[in-house]
Amino acid sequence: MLIAIILAYFALLLGIAFYTSRDSNNESFFIGNRKSNWMLVSFGMIGTSLSGMTFISVPGKVGGSGFEYFQLAIGFWLGYFVVAYVLLPLYYKMQLTSIYTYLDNRLGTGAYKTGSMFFILSRTMGATLRLYLVIKVLEQFVLKEIGISFEWTAVLIMVLILLYTLRGGVKTIVWTDTLQTTFMLLALVICVVYMLGQLNLNVNTAWAAMSAHHYTHTFNTHILESNHFLKQIIGGAFITISMTGLDQEMMQKNISVSKLEDAQKNMLVFGFVQMLVVFIFLMLGGLLSLYAAAQGISASGDALFPTIAVQSGLPIFVTIIFLVGLISALFPSADGALTALTSSFCIDIIGIKRNEIWTEKKKSTIRYAVHYSFALLFLLCVFFFRVIDSGSLVDILFKIANFTYGPLLGLFAFGIFTKRHLQKVHPLLLCLTALACTFGIDVFNNPAFYIKLVGLNDMAAQSLESLSESIFAGYKIGNELLIINAALTFGLLFLFSSQKEDLKKGNS
Repeated sequence: MLIAIILAYFALLLGIAFYTSRDSNNESFFIGNRKSNWMLVSFGMIGTSLSGMTFISVPGKVGGSGFEYFQLAIGFWLGYFVVAYVLLPLYYKMQLTSIYTYLDNRLGTGAYKTGSMFFILSRTMGATLRLYLVIKVLEQFVLKEIGISFEWTAVLIMVLILLYTLRGGVKTIVWTDTLQTTFMLLALVICVVYMLGQLNLNVNTAWAAMSAHHYTHTFNTHILESNHFLKQIIGGAFITISMTGLDQEMMQKNISVSKLEDAQKNMLVFGFVQMLVVFIFLMLGGLLSLYAAAQGISASGDALFPTIAVQSGLPIFVTIIFLVGLISALFPSADGALTALTSSFCIDIIGIKRNEIWTEKKKSTIRYAVHYSFALLFLLCVFFFRVIDSGSLVDILFKIANFTYGPLLGLFAFGIFTKRHLQKVHPLLLCLTALACTFGIDVFNNPAFYIKLVGLNDMAAQSLESLSESIFAGYKIGNELLIINAALTFGLLFLFSSQKEDLKKGNS
């Protein structure tokens, strides 16, 4: 029954892909011929931004940290105003297909390639981490019982994603993301309503019950802790600016809208709805925690939602709704990433749009080869995360973002807010130096994360913890790590630049 539901869902996606990819070409793959409807783009981006990571990990965090994740959501919402009124006008004014072309025009080819490479690294790691989590849940709670392994599940899902993104690209994804976001939100709302019924609560009494267990605690006022509300809100804003405004996948959909004004409406509506959806996910997490306590279910964290939905004896329709919601959360983050990475590599690294000698057919052949290559890379990364998985993956996701989007944020900030030009030193070297310094700071500030990741012995762990305490006096860096990374990048770019452009500079 469950396998039939999953196969029917896949068939629906393939049908949409077949319909939308008719008469498609390279331009429709990259930017949907700039004819996308802004309301569809806005709605579909909800699924892309939230993903299976939100579907699983955010409800699971409530039992341990209450509603503190909502601090980040407030920051996300503020960041969308910067994206809408600072970055989007820039992209539309220059009529960009790849947003990193801005770096080429402003700072030279070296900065352009560097920005593209950091996007490729970041989106590959982020998308495959999200993909890994959903495959892990499907394998652990559904497919293992019928003898389908993790590896075969990963292969089959990647083949499916290839089938419906290969031809249509953005033109197809705008529609498939809309469908998938609809299913994900329906699953979320139905699960909330069902849990309220199971607990014999309404919204008011549920809030009171969650408050009594301290699940609704939202704002952390302890300045030394990494989850302090100012750190989270400011960090959340910069995460949005970086992971949305400087991300080719997210902006590729926005610039497929014909008018700037519509793209800005898309961004602001999307930001508000995303904040609302995150709040509902947290509500669900609180209800799941109450239900687990009432039923004596010991699961927590990433295992909480799937354990209750699949293994706690609830009716089969709840399991089906959970699986449909989970799969719907999976695909928008994976299909869009695969398309955006193909676009960025073809346009930014290979230069497919600048090459006037190649025929349209040859460009398509190259695009297909790149698309297949990234699909294979996705699989390898999924298998890598299976090896290093050691806990809640949403924390690892933001850690990766802090490291890989920091250089991008530094490059764009330098280009937008200064009129200086890079000299002699290649920007990639400067960005890697800033990244190495940021990593060193984080290792000493937050040794517990790395101790858990690599499994150090107790003596080494105690030494690192003691050194961290003496250096930082108990202060824990949170998502401001992204800002530190960007500031170091900006500082190094400023140091190796001048007011006058050097026509012989090494970065080009």
